[in-house]
Amino acid sequence: MIIGIVCYPTFGGSGVLATELGVELSKKGYEIHFITYNQPVRLELFSNKVHFHEVAVPNYPLFNYPPYELALSSRLVEVVEKYNIELLHVHYAIPHAYSALMAKQMLKAKKINIPVVTTLHGTDITLVGSNPSYKIAVEHSINNSDSVTAVSESLKKDTLSLFNINKSIKVIPNFVNLEKYLIKSSSKEIFSKKTKIITHVSNFRKVKRVIDVIKIFDGIQKIIPSKLMMIGDGPEKVNAEKLARKLGIKNKIVFFGNSNETNKILSFSDLFLLPSEIESFGLSALEAMAARVPVVSSNTGGIPEVNIDNFSGLLSDIGDIKKMIEDSLHILSNDNIHNKFKTNARNRAKDFDIHNIVPIYESIYNSLT
Repeated sequence: MIIGIVCYPTFGGSGVLATELGVELSKKGYEIHFITYNQPVRLELFSNKVHFHEVAVPNYPLFNYPPYELALSSRLVEVVEKYNIELLHVHYAIPHAYSALMAKQMLKAKKINIPVVTTLHGTDITLVGSNPSYKIAVEHSINNSDSVTAVSESLKKDTLSLFNINKSIKVIPNFVNLEKYLIKSSSKEIFSKKTKIITHVSNFRKVKRVIDVIKIFDGIQKIIPSKLMMIGDGPEKVNAEKLARKLGIKNKIVFFGNSNETNKILSFSDLFLLPSEIESFGLSALEAMAARVPVVSSNTGGIPEVNIDNFSGLLSDIGDIKKMIEDSLHILSNDNIHNKFKTNARNRAKDFDIHNIVPIYESIYNSLT
């Protein structure tokens, strides 16, 4: 089968999932075509089964903003025709499903009928999609897709509560390739054996509450020798650095920026912090768990569907920094407790193994072609 995948080519969860999905499908013999404005960050074009098609967005004085949806839908028509694409799998209702549906209408006029599978990831529903300006477009995109999936039960519930949806939504959780998290890292040797490595990964938006991460770490390092690895970039990074300097702990924190080596950093981490106020799934937490790293997190959105309280980690109410500090110290202060959480985290991650989840997508593709 020849499949077109449309996603954001970024370090965010949706881009990571779409890229990993495409690569895994190519290993199973599918021909995969990524259509987006940049090469996805985790995509390596070493396979003759994986292709990338850039969407060029021209700037016209007539438009205040570049018309990406128009450029994308036109490019989709071109790629579908040229490469005989049999199915489009788009990640995000807007702009991707919306553009795919426009392309589908144009292709129908050419006697080409192509099914569209839409996967909802969260921001397109909880932040962008809930804006009244986009409500009608989101509803249209979901209701007119041939198949719709969501990455968590929480996101499905939010979608049905925010919009008038008459389409069935199937929950297919995010996944992780466990084989990428079996790295034996010697990197921790640069630190004292008594030093605990705390890690956070996000896009540093306000909803990720990176300021809380700094405060939680500050509470941990006062009791246990520790270092904080901050992976990612975004608007709150400057404020996080300012707070670290104010608290006098800047020398105990490493700001990596965006990285393609998250799995290596997680391989020598002892604890993962995810205090988000909005999280449709929590893919970064799952990746940490795959690396045998317990997770201290908020209990919002889809996180409790991934991080099981008192098993793979510990959950707290949003903004409860005091409890998150206590939870972190509880896990890190006792080797027996820490090792039990580490083992449980890896075992929980096995439920989301890529080899278990991808066949669910395949069954959807086969039902539509």
